[in-house]
Amino acid sequence: MTAIKISGIDHVVLRTRVIEASLRFYGDVLGCREERRVESIGLIQLRAGRSLIDLVDAADDPATGAPNMDHFALRVEAFDADAIHAHLQAHGVDMGKVVTRYGAEGKGPSIYINEPDGNTVE
Repeated sequence: MTAIKISGIDHVVLRTRVIEASLRFYGDVLGCREERRVESIGLIQLRAGRSLIDLVDAADDPATGAPNMDHFALRVEAFDADAIHAHLQAHGVDMGKVVTRYGAEGKGPSIYINEPDGNTVE
């Protein structure tokens, strides 16, 4: 039995250099509606069914070849921070701090980890 039981994808955060074009694509073409903006970090959250697609303006990012995915978040059925920490530690995975973040179902506990290719998983 594992300490982590995934129930679905909560959200995906995409870094875009063409924020207005991305808003038109996800809104007009795919039918996602804007749910919320966090101006202080340049984040726009779009509702995609039970999940969110988050857009972050990367136009001012000087990095070349930077990936366009910031991170993706998985929803877990039960959040037991101690059990999750022990499970990740047993597999040699470092875990970030548990903090409260906003996701597709509102605010809740969240941690960041990195997978083998360096992608961030929340």
